[in-house]
Parts: sequence; C-alpha cells; structure tokens
Amino acid sequence: MWFVYVCDEGEKELGRQQAPGSCPHCGGKVEAMDVEIRWRFCFLPMCFNIKRKFFCTLCARRLELFY
Repeated sequence: MWFVYVCDEGEKELGRQQAPGSCPHCGGKVEAMDVEIRWRFCFLPMCFNIKRKFFCTLCARRLELFY
C-alpha cells in the first residue's frame, strides 16, 4: 500500500487589533487578525501568505470586506 501525504495548511496568528466599524448582524465591535498561512507538500515548505481576517467580538462571525 502507498500512502502519500499530499498537502498541509498551517495557520499562525501574528496579531490582533481593533478595526473601525461595527458588525452588521449584532452591532458588536470588529477585530482584525493578521494570519500567516503556510503551505507544505510532504513536510517541505512551499510558500506562505499573510492575510488579514475580520471577525465580530460579540457574535464571533467571520466578516467579509467588500470594496
């Protein structure tokens, strides 16, 4: 039998900060979280990205930013 570990995605939180605005669902405060995402193939690091995710501190929903 052959077992191949194809892909792994690991996330690491870099920091949090208060974001402007309020949650459209409950009116709570919005927080921005910077996340480093690492892609690996068979335990070898392929690349990494840094993204900013927004979420509500009151209802814990993930929020999208539309331009």
